[in-house]
Amino acid sequence: MNARLAIAALLLAAPAAAEAPKRTLRVCADPNNLPFSNAAREGFENALAELVAKDLGATLSWTWWAQRRGNVRETLNEKLCDLIPGIGSSLEMLGTTAPYYRSTYVAVTRADRKLDIESFDDERLRSLRIGVQLIGDDASNTPPAHALMRRGLIDNVRGFMVYGDHEQPDPQADIVEAVASGEIDIAFVWGPVAGYFAKLQEVPLSIRPVSPRFDGPQLPMIFDVSMGTRRDDRALRDEVEQVLRRRAPEIKALLARYGVPLIEEEAAGASAP
Repeated sequence: MNARLAIAALLLAAPAAAEAPKRTLRVCADPNNLPFSNAAREGFENALAELVAKDLGATLSWTWWAQRRGNVRETLNEKLCDLIPGIGSSLEMLGTTAPYYRSTYVAVTRADRKLDIESFDDERLRSLRIGVQLIGDDASNTPPAHALMRRGLIDNVRGFMVYGDHEQPDPQADIVEAVASGEIDIAFVWGPVAGYFAKLQEVPLSIRPVSPRFDGPQLPMIFDVSMGTRRDDRALRDEVEQVLRRRAPEIKALLARYGVPLIEEEAAGASAP
């Protein structure tokens, strides 16, 4: 065997060089929280995470965890994942990207009622059945709940828990469905939830951004939303932020498909809704 043939034989016999392992992007998300995310990957935050992973050339890995108080501490900070979408931009316990959308609380009514209410100061509210999202602790409740209480609107208000019954599908849908069915006359709902579930109702619903947008200095109704990493993981945060900027037109189109009402203003500077 001549030298060339010997070298060729050795090369053929040698094991192929191992390929470098593909990068994995580990994301935490709620398995039952449409329109944001679910285990079937039908939410817009599922789609957003897939977009980011693809742009980074990474394989996407999900950690499913109900979005409850303490979920950041129990997941991201315990290193079960590296990234959480849908985080209030000013949340200080983790590192946040520049916002990828800004939305608002909205007033939801049946279109055929022609109420066209958007202000918490509308006197008609005193004679209507009102629905509002609640968290459970009055000290940290949703801004519309506080706005209604400040105006003495209590007896005609029905609360719907933000977290809902996690054992049932679509736990945040109830408040919008109650408007559609006529159980309540008007509901004050976080915009992405209202926009998504309104599109699924059999009757047309009207969605109007609430006013005032700032009900006093400590009660904003508009919020910036980001993706979050651990505070010390600046490298990943910067990478993800660059993707969000590069893909901004696609992200805006994605949000529109899900009915998310977008507010084009200066940052609200508020914590997560």
